[in-house]
Amino acid sequence: MMEIILKEDVTNLGHKDDIVSVKPGYARNFLIPKGVAVLATESARKVNAENQKQRAHKEEKLRAAAAELAEQIEGKKLTIGAKASSTGKIFGSVTSIQIAEALEKEGFSIERKNIAIKDSVKEVGTYSATIKLHRDVKISIEFEVVAE
Repeated sequence: MMEIILKEDVTNLGHKDDIVSVKPGYARNFLIPKGVAVLATESARKVNAENQKQRAHKEEKLRAAAAELAEQIEGKKLTIGAKASSTGKIFGSVTSIQIAEALEKEGFSIERKNIAIKDSVKEVGTYSATIKLHRDVKISIEFEVVAE
């Protein structure tokens, strides 16, 4: 195994500035050439430790802002209009794009990639979605799909 320091978040491996152990081939042939990671040498570890100290302060501010935003969004009920048949089936489906737009109308600017819908929404009814505001702050929001 080989220790590396991640320069950015890598799915199923770790977050930025984490020191992780990976197989040497994965590090040498993929992570390091793509610029996603660097070898965890002694000097790289010192630089990483200093960067983490400085980032911890900024991170705490971001987490507090995300928690405050979560409190504001919590309890809001969104209504999303969709073209539907007389039986309540929606033409197409409701996606994170429509939820992001509905939140925008309420005054909250949230990227659609941070919104996850649990089930596919293909009928009129009430559903819930998860909004990831920060690495540690996730909230659930209910939305109602109505026929227009």
